[in-house]
Order: sequence, then C-alpha cells, then structure tokens
Amino acid sequence: MKMLGARQTANPKLTPYATHADFCQIFQKEMNHLYLLSFLLTADHPTAERCFVGGLEDCAKGNPVFRQWARSWARRTVIQNAIRVIGPRPVDGKIPDSASGHGASHPVTAPAKIAAIVELPAFERFAFVMSVLERYSDLECSLLLDCTRGDVVAARTRALKQMGNSVELGRGLVSIGTDRQKRDDDPGSILGLETISHLAASA
Repeated sequence: MKMLGARQTANPKLTPYATHADFCQIFQKEMNHLYLLSFLLTADHPTAERCFVGGLEDCAKGNPVFRQWARSWARRTVIQNAIRVIGPRPVDGKIPDSASGHGASHPVTAPAKIAAIVELPAFERFAFVMSVLERYSDLECSLLLDCTRGDVVAARTRALKQMGNSVELGRGLVSIGTDRQKRDDDPGSILGLETISHLAASA
C-alpha cells in the first residue's frame, strides 16, 4: 500500500480543466485574433486593449473550464468584458445619422470590412459581431446582451443593410499595416468581404 501511495504521489493527477498557463498560451498565440475581436466590439483601441487584458484576467481567476473549451471560453470572456465596458442597448430601431459616433477609432484608415463594422452603432455592432462573425445563437446573444431575441434579429438586419452601403463605398480603403494577420479563411473569425456583401444584400 505504501508503494502504491508513493507511486500516486510521484505522478501528479492530470486535470481535464484548463490551467492559468493554458489560457496565457491561448492569449499569446491568438493575440491578434482576440484583440481584433475586442476592437470590432469596442471600436476603440484603448478600450479594446482593456477588454483583452480583462478577458485574460477573468479566464485566470474564473470557474474551471474544460481544456477543449478553453479557446472558445477565452473569446467569450473578451466579449463579456466588452459588453460590460460599452453597455450596448437596443434603441428605437433606426440607425443614427452619425453611426460612427460610438467610439470609432479612425475608421477611415482601417480595411473596408473592418471600417464598415466599427462605424455601426454600438448595439448593432455587437449583434453583428456576436451572431454573424462569432456565430452565437440569437438566444445566446440575447442572454449576454440582456435583450430579446427580436432585438438581436432587428439589430443584425439593420447592421447588414448599413454595411452593404459601407462596404460598397469603402472598397478602395487601404489596409492598416501589412503585418496584420489575415483571418478571412477562418470560419470563426471575420467573414470575407464578398460574404458580408452577400449577407447585406439579402438582409
């Protein structure tokens, strides 16, 4: 019995849960991707940095999460931090005349598809990013945003209609920095320009 006990002590029990080191590795490897998600939601670089760091801190001190869910949980914590900071709420159903007046940080220098997103009003922006780019269900979006599913659907429709115009007008915008990693081929990330245009046309 003593030998068995010693053998168990010498081999630490492996945990199926993600550790602090696991999340640090995820946030390091996926830094560009997670930061871009944060920026698309907040439309402001300083705020995006704040939500990115907050997401890492929440992952480190939060409830245990299975290791295979760690990446999606990291993205979720960034989204939750952005929701807490921005506090997006549904409005009267109309897109304001000055849609970019919601914390957008120099949208004219961003690639067209990114500029089209950050120029959206806050609630429309969150609804679009969460339901279209991150593929959250309307129910999950409504729970996170504390609104009805109808609010989410209506906001997404308004966002797609506005983005249809923005993308067409912004096709000639120059990308900011050539070292930004392209994620158009990643199904869980930013959709390609053609996909956004198609969705906007069908909204």
